[in-house]
Amino acid sequence: MLSESTVIKMDQRLLLRVIIAEDDIRKLTLNKRPQSIEEFKVQLVDKLSLQYDFKLQYEDQDFNNALCNLTEITDLPERATVKIIPLVSLHLTALSSPTTTSDTECSTADTEILSTVGASPSLRQQWPDFFDIPNFSVDVEYRLRQADLAFMKDETRMTLPRDMKHDILEKLAETMYRFKAYPEDDDFSSVAKALISKYPCLTEPGPHGWYGWKNSLKFKMANYRTKLRKAGCEDVAINGGKRSKGNPEGESSSKNHKWPKRGEANYLPNLPEGHDETSLENARMVLVEEMKKKQPNGTLISQMMDQSFPLRRQEIVKKEPAVQTMVERWPALFKERQVFAEFNRIASKNLEGDFFEALDQYVPRFIELFKTKKGTVGQKLRELMQHMSWMTPYVTVLRSVVLKGIPILLGDDSSEFYKTCSDTVRDEALECITVGVLTVVSEDSPHEGQSSVDLQPISTAIILEGGIVMDHIKNLPQAVCLLFGLTYALHLDYPKCMANTLNFIQTVMLGLGKKKLPPKLLTLKNSLLG
Repeated sequence: MLSESTVIKMDQRLLLRVIIAEDDIRKLTLNKRPQSIEEFKVQLVDKLSLQYDFKLQYEDQDFNNALCNLTEITDLPERATVKIIPLVSLHLTALSSPTTTSDTECSTADTEILSTVGASPSLRQQWPDFFDIPNFSVDVEYRLRQADLAFMKDETRMTLPRDMKHDILEKLAETMYRFKAYPEDDDFSSVAKALISKYPCLTEPGPHGWYGWKNSLKFKMANYRTKLRKAGCEDVAINGGKRSKGNPEGESSSKNHKWPKRGEANYLPNLPEGHDETSLENARMVLVEEMKKKQPNGTLISQMMDQSFPLRRQEIVKKEPAVQTMVERWPALFKERQVFAEFNRIASKNLEGDFFEALDQYVPRFIELFKTKKGTVGQKLRELMQHMSWMTPYVTVLRSVVLKGIPILLGDDSSEFYKTCSDTVRDEALECITVGVLTVVSEDSPHEGQSSVDLQPISTAIILEGGIVMDHIKNLPQAVCLLFGLTYALHLDYPKCMANTLNFIQTVMLGLGKKKLPPKLLTLKNSLLG
């Protein structure tokens, strides 16, 4: 039997704050508490016109209002916040031209696009700090263990049979490819060192003991890429037409190589298994229609953007379309959430979290450096830091000052990248900026110019190829972070006027790309760590 308190609870009316999507939050009153979760879901479907299956989460007061799965109806307080989590099953269908308003405005969850089972592309992770040598075949592992015992006894090195060395190199190349199709010199060194560390019997004569393995790995990796190129793997096949002995009429091998240059873990992935360009293009067209809706389904858009990532990368890397073309074909890519998601797909990094964590870590040291600089550089930095004297040291101010000060330290010209103008001359300012961040302030604002740090702008916009691609960003640091993400998402070169600064963000703050830094960046990094 139900307890008296439970019966009383069942008679309560419920006042609910229902989160359907990020931008769709509704107030709902139920005059009587449902008897079960299923009854509750039926009432939600009826009152909110939901046309898809879902599960429920609620804010649990026992855990500081953190979201928890709703499994018992009695867990809901009288006033509760409930979040609807769509359970979407998607299937590939051809997109027909919309014929009526009702066709285009149907429920997002009814949209049939892609099967979520086995359709997501397999994405790489960043190269590990320590390369874990894989297990080889049973017979190879056995022979290596026996050889290690002999090496530990009297340091007798193993005389490696040709077939065994082939198997070892083949397995290592396969494992390396899971991280990079084109490993760098340091990567080969790390694998060779890890190999003789795990199997000392493979140590070679010489001061290092691994240098021969490093060279063998380079040759094996080149052969492995050739094999994958013939199999049609996109990230290596794209460079298959270069001039060589077998292709003397091809393009110069030193010209326009398409491979990761900025630490992109997933530079050019293959299309998902079971899908082709036509099927993914159909999905893209439905995605465009979804973005036209007043309240697009964020969960569905994220799933579709994940599924269509390989198609998008192939389009961007191979065709190098104009930015405006990408805005029209992939409008979801220019929303904050998807900029960060796309960066994670490409670089396997949390851009927003890592960017601001590194920036906040370096801010105190940067401010100290700014104060020590003399001459013209020191004068520019002092003008920039004036904003800290009349404002409370607010985190956004400190971040903005540092992001505007880094180009000064590195010798970049940020005058065409950071633009601040009044709302009355916005159009004229747009004509003077190709790539950068445009901050629009009110006409009577006392702070206008390159060194201004305005906390309450009318708008902050990102400009690419002379046009606004994102607007109404909350502040300048967020805009810089998003612009950096877009250079990866759209495969854009850094603007020359800010190349040092953006390279600093990439290599020092985010740890992406080559470990060997140019002198300017290395000097600044050492100053920050000193």
